[in-house]
Amino acid sequence: MEGIFTKRVHEAVKGIPVGETRTYQDVARQAGNPRAYHAVGNILNKNYDPAIPCHRVVRSDGTVGGYNRGEAKKKAILEEERSL
Repeated sequence: MEGIFTKRVHEAVKGIPVGETRTYQDVARQAGNPRAYHAVGNILNKNYDPAIPCHRVVRSDGTVGGYNRGEAKKKAILEEERSL
């Protein structure tokens, strides 16, 4: 069973439009705990639901960060979405 913060993270990420990104900190803030950006990363790393576009969440320094299907895959998906 998902916790409340996990549900809030998933909802925040579902709201990121195609072609845009948010930082882990942005998502943590929107989910109600601005300092929980590491927790956001851990939550998204466990996500395999395609309805939750976790690839759209990046690090504050602009790098793509981790992705449970591999960093190269994350970069490719983001590039594809930017071209739409």
